Amino acid sequence: MKIPDFIKSNLLLKMTSLNAIVVSIRLLVSAVVQRLLFDLVGAEGLFKIGQLRSLTQLLTSLTSLGVFNGVVKYLSEYKDDKPKLQQLFSTAFVFMVVGTLLSSLVLFVFASPISDYLFTDSVDYSFVIRFVAIVAPSIAVQRVFSGVVNGLSEYKKFAKIELISYLLSIALLLVCLYHYSLSGVLLAIALAPAIQVAVVVVIFYKLLNQYVQFSKLKFQTPFLKNLLAFTLMSFVATILLHFVEIDIRSMLAEKMSERDAGVWTNISFISRNYMVFSGSLFTLYVLPKFAGIYSGKAFKNEVYSIYKTLLPIFGLGMLLVFFGKSIIIQLLYPGLDEMLPLFKWQLLGDFIRLASLVLAHQFLAKKMVRNFIFSELLSLGLFYGFANYLVAHYGVEGIVIGHFLRYIIYFIVVVFLVWRYFNNQKLSQSDTTSIA
Repeated sequence: MKIPDFIKSNLLLKMTSLNAIVVSIRLLVSAVVQRLLFDLVGAEGLFKIGQLRSLTQLLTSLTSLGVFNGVVKYLSEYKDDKPKLQQLFSTAFVFMVVGTLLSSLVLFVFASPISDYLFTDSVDYSFVIRFVAIVAPSIAVQRVFSGVVNGLSEYKKFAKIELISYLLSIALLLVCLYHYSLSGVLLAIALAPAIQVAVVVVIFYKLLNQYVQFSKLKFQTPFLKNLLAFTLMSFVATILLHFVEIDIRSMLAEKMSERDAGVWTNISFISRNYMVFSGSLFTLYVLPKFAGIYSGKAFKNEVYSIYKTLLPIFGLGMLLVFFGKSIIIQLLYPGLDEMLPLFKWQLLGDFIRLASLVLAHQFLAKKMVRNFIFSELLSLGLFYGFANYLVAHYGVEGIVIGHFLRYIIYFIVVVFLVWRYFNNQKLSQSDTTSIA
């Protein structure tokens, strides 16, 4: 099928179209798998699966010490400077070794209490936690390699990686589910990063070898100060986020029931699947684009262009999800009608979240550490506070109401911080001109 000219001429739209194909396939496969999981392990089992997924996602930052966005930023800046790249990858390698050793050690030593905290029942899943500890190095490698691919803006190949690794992970999950039920599913989730690494290496071997000279990696950290800023930002944005999610699920399981915790896990799963649509666009397009913009006018024009392209597409998709929510529940989670009131708040929150995250990527692009940390801590603090307060009054619905309220405030704060940045920059330029 011939691609229309208006799509060809718009890189963001081209990437969006390609991403939509990948996401559509993922959504279809996810729907089938999610229904199968619900039938076999129930909402309670999905709660446990959600907890382990949050743990592995938390480890994507812990094991690599959060260097992903740093690798994306500096690779896009120095991709023609081989000595600089070698310094970057040597530093990332040290970060990865340190992060992996610390994470694996903690998981091994404290496997039993971590299992009790995550799963809140009498069944001991410490063997799963120790298995995750063994797989931890592949989680770190996968994250750093993905940073390389994103930094080079190889969006077509990245889409291929995402799809192939996802389908292979799902195949493994189904085999393990058939043979070992819930325990098998948990082990398959833990093993998924190793599959992703294998796919990345197979597809990108030549490209990785071109930019990453593995034989010349040194245990040195010339990019230490540069990457530490991203480590700090990743700690706040990713590690604390997934810790908050884990804690809220545990709180729901203890105060209400594992079924209620599973209900929130399910609505979060649906949200995460359609938000995947935008995730890779941020790192492949928005982050490198913002990194090269230095004037307020150019930034404003680029944001307008992104909003004009993404928000209508995303909004239309969300409307389809909202009006089809009864069908979605019937197909995925039959009998779980208590999910129906959650869609409105989750979708509204996600729409504002998308608009906010576009602007917030300026903090990463310009390494605005203080602004990033402040806004993220505010966002997480608001969500945690709203969730714990509102759950007593509205049950599970209180969690998603908190999600919506959090992003309204977050958006306002991010708009103000970005405006202040460019306003201060303008004033600084005016002062320089006056002195001259």
